[in-house]
Amino acid sequence: MGLKEWYLEYQIHKNRPGLLGDISSLLGMLAINIVTINGVDNMRRGMLIRSSSDDQVARFKAILETIEDISVIKVREPRLRDRLAIRHGRYIERDADDKKTFRFIRNELGLLVDFMAEQFKREGHFLVGIRGMPRVGKTESIVAASVCANKRWAFISSTLLRQTVRSQLADDEMSEDHIFIIDGIVTTMRSTEKHRTLVSDIMRLPAVKVVEHPDIFVRETEYELEDFDCIIELRNDEGEEITYEVVESGFSSFDIS
Repeated sequence: MGLKEWYLEYQIHKNRPGLLGDISSLLGMLAINIVTINGVDNMRRGMLIRSSSDDQVARFKAILETIEDISVIKVREPRLRDRLAIRHGRYIERDADDKKTFRFIRNELGLLVDFMAEQFKREGHFLVGIRGMPRVGKTESIVAASVCANKRWAFISSTLLRQTVRSQLADDEMSEDHIFIIDGIVTTMRSTEKHRTLVSDIMRLPAVKVVEHPDIFVRETEYELEDFDCIIELRNDEGEEITYEVVESGFSSFDIS
């Protein structure tokens, strides 16, 4: 069989000198290569490893389970969250009850951009919602992730520089290779009928759509939160509450997001 990657994560109980060297030597003896290694949490270490033999990986796991200084947490084919944890040194927080909701804080914008970029590389319909208070970095992160994903982006409605409400797009913008960015507040509360028709047309395109303030969007339209494939929450800090109490038909702090 060809080379195959695995994700290994273990908890360290006693971080004695030479522990990592012992594990690396064991990998070498079993002809398993280390691709990437990093700490992923408090006293946890993650590795991407590569092997041509599933049996050797199973044997490696069995030997690790006999070492008292560590406990094996995960040995599996790497998922997106595993690769990002290795790259950034921490796991993305996911809601315990709603597995499609992921939480970030402002000082994790690099991790957020990487995560969204991987989502934006998908083909076909994919609907992302992003929650957050004004000026936390939602729109800027979406644009940066579009660049990382090598995708063009189109603001359908936005308040990034000034209020944008599009009623039509150029022919080359109605492309499946675009990331379509919709501000849920502007679209549902401060727009024209032509704009809402355009949004309906875009929602039917087999492309990636990102809706800021998805809770307002579903409150004012026929869409439901269940229609979203992924929900992202971005906060200034872990204790911040995301609320829409100031949202009304007139001007509010959400006019600058």
